[in-house]
Amino acid sequence: MKNLLYGLLASLIVVISPVQAEVRKDSLLLNEDYPESYVVVKGDTLWDISARFLKSPWKWPEVWGVNPQVDNPHLIYPGDIIYLTWVDGQPRLGVKRDSGIYPRARVTPLDTAIPAIPLRDINSFLNNNRVLSEDLMQKAPYVLGGRDERIIAGAGDRVYARGQLLEEQPGQGIYRSENQYVDPETGEFLGYELLKIADGNVSERHDDILTLDLAKSHQEVRVKDRVVPTEESRIQSMFYPKPSPDGVKAQILSVLGGVRDGGQYNVVAFNRGEREGIEAGHVFAIFRKGELTKDPITNELIQLPQERSGELMVFKVFEKVSYGLIMRSTNVVSVGDKLQQP
Repeated sequence: MKNLLYGLLASLIVVISPVQAEVRKDSLLLNEDYPESYVVVKGDTLWDISARFLKSPWKWPEVWGVNPQVDNPHLIYPGDIIYLTWVDGQPRLGVKRDSGIYPRARVTPLDTAIPAIPLRDINSFLNNNRVLSEDLMQKAPYVLGGRDERIIAGAGDRVYARGQLLEEQPGQGIYRSENQYVDPETGEFLGYELLKIADGNVSERHDDILTLDLAKSHQEVRVKDRVVPTEESRIQSMFYPKPSPDGVKAQILSVLGGVRDGGQYNVVAFNRGEREGIEAGHVFAIFRKGELTKDPITNELIQLPQERSGELMVFKVFEKVSYGLIMRSTNVVSVGDKLQQP
């Protein structure tokens, strides 16, 4: 009888243990093939590394363990070892620094810390793109022309504009309207998308006529381009991802860069902003609209259900419009795709 009981107990252990392990893994959203550790290399991002361990990479702030070697878990450097451990049944990511086998000083500049997301894909959009309200757009000074009756100008040239500056500062940007955003659901005008063409300095004023010397230019300045205060943003690399606000749904307005469809690491604009509580770091799930198909029996047109096609993280927010970087895509991301809390 005793041997029989031992046998039953052993069989229960064999059967139950894998199930318990699977429940534990699924409930914590770990990848099926997560590594025990990973060595950080140059070019990595926190999102990429977290994606090796987690099904939802944006949840990395929740799983960083308290590590005495790392004051800020977002400051991770090439050569560090990221490892997975368990604390009270919950997964934690820790960091090991390379201490070596002999005394030495390790001096690592802060700017070598790996970023949260690939900055190369958003760098130009941080400083060269902005969305301006209709009211401010109408108030912004506009270019009349250049010296010697030129209608186009570039770096080193002088141009003249008419109007009152939106902000009193010597440095001004010359912007061109690239797009006009209208809410596809309500019809509300959301703003003008502006692209920076050049940087200039106000050298003289005569009534409402401004004289600007162009310091540098990305394209040729033309008549009717607008003079708007330069919005220089320090490159933010320490984004803290979090799920988007409850109940906030959005729709993609454009794929920046002059294309209609996009994928991983493309930048998109969508119809929600500061007034809806959107902040840099918010993560949205992307849903692609289902296709129309014809019922082969009734000949009716049937709308297929929408399907999740990826995630994006917000990196720049305006009053009514925000920019997000597509971090993962399993299908083409297009204008009109829906966004909601992941």
